[in-house]
Amino acid sequence: MKPRWQPLAEAAGRWETDLGAWFAGERVVFRGRDLLHDLAPLPWMELLLYGITGRRFTPEQVKLFEQMWVLSVSYPDPRLWNNRVAALGGSARTTAALAAAAATAVTEARIYGGQANYGAIAFIRRALQAEDPEVLVMEELRVRRHVPGYGRPIVAVDERIPPLLTCARELGLADGPHVHLAFEVERVLKRRRMKMNITGLAAALAADQGLMPSEYQAYVSFAFGAGILPCYVDAAVHPEQAFFPFRCESIDYEGPPPRAW
Repeated sequence: MKPRWQPLAEAAGRWETDLGAWFAGERVVFRGRDLLHDLAPLPWMELLLYGITGRRFTPEQVKLFEQMWVLSVSYPDPRLWNNRVAALGGSARTTAALAAAAATAVTEARIYGGQANYGAIAFIRRALQAEDPEVLVMEELRVRRHVPGYGRPIVAVDERIPPLLTCARELGLADGPHVHLAFEVERVLKRRRMKMNITGLAAALAADQGLMPSEYQAYVSFAFGAGILPCYVDAAVHPEQAFFPFRCESIDYEGPPPRAW
């Protein structure tokens, strides 16, 4: 049995990888391909997917993955939880990179962020393998009290589903088994007044394109950027520290009274 420290000793001063490397002044290797020549024509989204998965995708698939970002989470509304962090950064006069990094970090939320996305694709993949998906849905409700990708706070209807579904149909990518099953699950849950949200549809579409849960979670990590950065820019041109101030008299305080020191 190897000592616990041996892997560290073997890795000291070296890192074995087939992902890529920069050869200063010469070339850049990206998963075995020359980035500056072989991969130069690739759109950014295709390069991102290739970097995450090591696989190439068709132009239609790349367009779908791009539109999933555009239509699902590119909301420049500073009231949204991650956008609010970016706006606070702009109001505090930090840099765009720091504000975006903080906002991106909080997108990894369990209820409506990265963890929810992971849960949605993991669930729909398990459901496709289940003998009786309805039984799996009921078990999910019993254990977790919700089904990832279904239900939405504030309003039941998700305005993002029709345009994303239209896009997928136009690209010929809306008829995969995971998407069909996602709507079957919705029919089961409608009896409990729960409808599919955009997380459920996007996860099913991604699963039909072959993404694994960990790959999908990595792919959505930067998805909110087109909503995050405008909120930062907007707050940065407003008066400093003027983003959603809260009056002290608005607080209904019920604690100990002020004390003299």
